[in-house]
Amino acid sequence: MAYFLAKTDPETYSIERFASEKETVWDGVRNAQAVRVIQTMHPGDMVLIYHSMSAAAIVGLARVTSDPRPAVDDARSWVVDMAFVRQFPQPVTLKAIKETHLFDDWSLIRQSRLSTMAVPDTFVAWFQKQYPANALT
Repeated sequence: MAYFLAKTDPETYSIERFASEKETVWDGVRNAQAVRVIQTMHPGDMVLIYHSMSAAAIVGLARVTSDPRPAVDDARSWVVDMAFVRQFPQPVTLKAIKETHLFDDWSLIRQSRLSTMAVPDTFVAWFQKQYPANALT
């Protein structure tokens, strides 16, 4: 099982909406690097849901439920199905992550506009230790 992070603008698609819908097709990703990340996802992988813009925080968890596939309406994009797992009781802000300086090489810090990325194992371990209420399974 691998971990990924997927960003969404909460005004466009919030964790609350995902919670009510229970499942979604994760679409709209067109950046070539982010598309390559989606192409590496497998059913059972976990996805940290990140609210971008002013919220700038990891707010929940989803599970990949399908193999990636080309988007029907966009030749530059790929999609994957996800199921809502939980909303975190304590969002983990980008500020808190940056302040550790442990993940300065991670795409979340280095490439702020990248919408989908792999999550380093070191971050998963840190996250589980620092935020036990936000279980990642």
